[in-house]
Amino acid sequence: MHGLRRIGVEPTVTDDKSRILAADKVIFPGVGEASSTMAYLKEHKLDILIKDLKQPVLGICIGLQLMCKHSEEGDTDCLGIFDTEVKRFLSRQVCDKVPQMGWNTINSLQTQLFNTEMENQYVYYVHSFYAACCSQTIAVTEYLQPFSAALHRDNFYATQFHPEKSGPLGESILRNFMNL
Repeated sequence: MHGLRRIGVEPTVTDDKSRILAADKVIFPGVGEASSTMAYLKEHKLDILIKDLKQPVLGICIGLQLMCKHSEEGDTDCLGIFDTEVKRFLSRQVCDKVPQMGWNTINSLQTQLFNTEMENQYVYYVHSFYAACCSQTIAVTEYLQPFSAALHRDNFYATQFHPEKSGPLGESILRNFMNL
């Protein structure tokens, strides 16, 4: 919410279906655990609503993960908007740290969420799970292996990183989303 306020947008936090449907843009935020969050969405029939939205939608962190087909976190069937699976990072060496917490670069940028000068710039991550790269990947980061830093399909966009915590670059990404 603070990231949106910094760019002059006053967000409304709601799970009210009519308010979501009436919104110009929808942000599916990134806090929680896959199985319990999907259970909440299903209980409130928001799983169906989200898939049917026609306005631009931005998933952030777990928002991205829940827009994929399936998550290893809690062996959870997700929304299936993006045609990829969410997997847990596996440490290969003692020095590998999971979760990934901190700054990392984004590369191979596509779509109007990103500007060319954003290539190889740093964004902020906090996650133990990642979406595998697929045809809908619009940005890539490497941590233990390459993964989808961002995804796009139709009116659905998503970032694994937190734009609201990614300084001026993240604010530019949020601004680009708000200008879609």
